[in-house]
Amino acid sequence: MELDGLPASGALYRRALLGVVPGVGGRRGSDVPGLELAVGGVSVDQRHLADYDRVCGFRLTDRLPATYLHVLGFPLSLRLMTSPGFPIPLTGVVHVANRITVHRPVEVGERVDFHTYAENLRPHERDRQLDVVLVGSIDGEEVWRGVSTYLGKERASGGGPRRDRADRPEPPAFSAQWRVMPRVGTDYARVSGDHNPIHTSKLGARLFGFPRPIAHGMWSKARCLAALEPRLPEAYTVDVAFKLPVPLPSTVAFSASPNGAGWDFALHSARDGRPHLTGSVR
Repeated sequence: MELDGLPASGALYRRALLGVVPGVGGRRGSDVPGLELAVGGVSVDQRHLADYDRVCGFRLTDRLPATYLHVLGFPLSLRLMTSPGFPIPLTGVVHVANRITVHRPVEVGERVDFHTYAENLRPHERDRQLDVVLVGSIDGEEVWRGVSTYLGKERASGGGPRRDRADRPEPPAFSAQWRVMPRVGTDYARVSGDHNPIHTSKLGARLFGFPRPIAHGMWSKARCLAALEPRLPEAYTVDVAFKLPVPLPSTVAFSASPNGAGWDFALHSARDGRPHLTGSVR
């Protein structure tokens, strides 16, 4: 389905909230929808890009960070995830992993065509998970691809036995510490369009089982990538697994080590070493 333009995220979040109201939300599908959404000629607002760069710690340049294209096309994926029959409800969904492949750098003056679809619905010990694929192309050439893995916790579950702290490996030596303030949740929501209340509201966070708001996973990934920015090649894949949430406020420790031609990196709690994110650049 070709759309005339990117949809408005606010209306989609309102649709998602209505979806949890009994008698209003409709039935969930048992498989991924046979639906692919596309939109052409998406341009970049330079002021928005600069705002995003500041929030995530990137340098101010005309080259788009890899994670910015996720933000640019996110409304299209959001439209897919709020479509009738989508198997996992948006409310309460957990972003557990994200892989981005940059085939070549994208500059601010270029227009990007996006298409998105879902695939690989599979069981998980806590319910079900699937992948939402977002592809960016310019003049018919794929230049960027993002794969977001989402877990839907629709049924109550203990999630298996808790891991004892003594079993947790020691975090690597950190190269930087960052103080993550509560405004990170609202600032990133503003530049990304992801207004999930678990990131922006104490009440919203408590409704979903968090004592206080948590940082967006894609902010954490972007912040790590910004720290590696001078070392990134022209083309690469950056893969992350989101572990435990980053509560707001908190202090996190970033570590990175070379691995062949790429990098391994991680984000841990500076207080107790709990893992927030692990990733690699190849």
